[in-house]
Amino acid sequence: MLSRRNIRIKVMQVLYALNRNPELTLQEGEKRYLTAIQKSFELFLFNLVYLQKIAAYSLKEYETRQAKLLPSEEDKSFKPILWDNPLIESIRTNPEFEKRCKKAGLFGKVDADNVRIFYTEFAKSDVYQNYLSKAKPTLEDHRKVLLEMYRTSVKNENFADLMEEHFSTWMDDESLIVGSVKKLIKSLPVEGRFFDEFEPEREATQEFGLELLRATYRDDEELLEEIKPTLQNWDVDRVAILDLIMLKMAVCELSQFPSIPTKVTLNEFVEIAKSYSTDKSKDFINGILDRLMKQLSKAGKIVKEGRGLIE
Repeated sequence: MLSRRNIRIKVMQVLYALNRNPELTLQEGEKRYLTAIQKSFELFLFNLVYLQKIAAYSLKEYETRQAKLLPSEEDKSFKPILWDNPLIESIRTNPEFEKRCKKAGLFGKVDADNVRIFYTEFAKSDVYQNYLSKAKPTLEDHRKVLLEMYRTSVKNENFADLMEEHFSTWMDDESLIVGSVKKLIKSLPVEGRFFDEFEPEREATQEFGLELLRATYRDDEELLEEIKPTLQNWDVDRVAILDLIMLKMAVCELSQFPSIPTKVTLNEFVEIAKSYSTDKSKDFINGILDRLMKQLSKAGKIVKEGRGLIE
């Protein structure tokens, strides 16, 4: 589920923490990194729990309408079809999913008022009203309402606040989480440990991410010496800390990760710089990495496996 860019970002954040706090050990940094990876997966699960809770609120609405002393015709005809939606039901009644979410303490993180407010607003939408009007909704009808419900929730400020309250990784992982949840909705119904498919892969998180963290931290001085000649008129002390960390990570990738194309390394760190550093960092990183690639290539320090990995 996690892309290598997300993994690079998490490595960068841990390296920054190690830089700012000399008392923090590499072992503690590794633990932070692995925890961040796990939290990203739990964030995916939490999004599913949130959808489940919204669907459950339709049952609450049904019970409230039925309990009225003088129910209207609308009250009498209301059916909790969102609760009975067989697609979301396949998640709600899945014992493996429930067990995994309980272990992570996810059910207790959902704010009841947040769910009520969102459901009340969504219930007014044309998509939901059209869904309610169907005597026998098809699987595609059930899928359409879930997709629209999720798309609407993601745009909701209260939803974002809830995610950020419990998961500091939300801003970093939002696009990947949203894409993964939509992918899952399109594949419903599910059974068994369906969520295993979305668990971060060991190859990416351990063999790439953890090794990148260790190597960049271990070779800090050597990487800095490699970078210094390319700074030209720049004093290394004037370079933003995050920019320097990204450059060290990039040099580490270029010289120690033979399966990653040089162009990928360059593009990835330029994109990360756009979002996480100063306004001028993108151009700075791009320029320095271009010089570094030429310098490393000339010295024979870029060794890639396979054709087309060096450009």
